Amino acid sequence: MKERILSYLEKDARIAPADIATMLGITEKEVKDIIAECEENGTIMNYHTVINWDKAGKNSVTALIELKTIPQRDKGFDSVAERICHFPEVKSVCLMSGGFDLAITVECSNMRDVAFFVAEKLATIEGVTATATHFELQKYKENGVIYGTEKVDKRGNSW
Repeated sequence: MKERILSYLEKDARIAPADIATMLGITEKEVKDIIAECEENGTIMNYHTVINWDKAGKNSVTALIELKTIPQRDKGFDSVAERICHFPEVKSVCLMSGGFDLAITVECSNMRDVAFFVAEKLATIEGVTATATHFELQKYKENGVIYGTEKVDKRGNSW
């Protein structure tokens, strides 16, 4: 039951507990209790809105940076990843398989700021041996939401 509730919330964080309860055939209180438990234990870490920043008029540059580093004794890649997580430009950090160790997504005001971030913040971290930067040119889908399509609810109403 918990997984189904979480699945509904992941698709639409604004869905009302009463609506989830109706869909699952349980009480609203049961849904609220499960959500509260998941928030308390860290299963639900945050609620997120997908925004089309181009339509909102925000000018920024998003880049995916692949990073190769030497794992540290007794810590592996964790200490480097933790350090990178604290930079405000960083939107995500993932340990990856393949040719690079970490995949880092950053958002900056312009390409020069991305270059500065790579040269002055990432490259100076002890153990970093290589980076490769890829700039996002066009966003088509994010968090399951396809850009450029009108959202229609199950009753046929446009949002």
